[in-house]
Amino acid sequence: MIFTALDAVVAYRMHTPKWAVSPLSGAGAATHGGRLNRIGLEALYVALETETAIKEYQQVSSLLPPGTLVSYCIKLTRVADFRGCFDAEHWPALWNDFFCDWRKLWFNQRVEPPSWVIADEAIAEGSQGILFPSVTNPGGSNLVVFLSTLTTADSLVVFDPNQALPKDQSSWL
Repeated sequence: MIFTALDAVVAYRMHTPKWAVSPLSGAGAATHGGRLNRIGLEALYVALETETAIKEYQQVSSLLPPGTLVSYCIKLTRVADFRGCFDAEHWPALWNDFFCDWRKLWFNQRVEPPSWVIADEAIAEGSQGILFPSVTNPGGSNLVVFLSTLTTADSLVVFDPNQALPKDQSSWL
């Protein structure tokens, strides 16, 4: 595996407005699972570019649903850097299945996606996350942060200097 450190990296995520009260939560991903997290593993998916964050939120819809774009300042000591994609010299063979259709495998076939095992391997190697190319925005990059693996040397800070993000769900009652 190829590992890198991230220091003072700015990342972005478009949140459903109702859940902008918890921009550091990985609970939604833990509830349903994600490309790189099995059910129960809290993970925060962010993008390294604003356009990528918006496209990831929009997915395949022609219309962009309402959202709240949040910026993060990130420092992680050890991240698997898969932005160059699979090559057998640097990655175990299973990583060739990184871009599997995890939703189809899990939700339709009830088969454990290989991408979940990939994340397990990265975590076992001491990784706090995985950098990977965006499928929805070619040329863009995503980062999944495994929240339970963060150390005191790592930081994940929401940039909200004017305290504009809602503090609780009362905004939506």
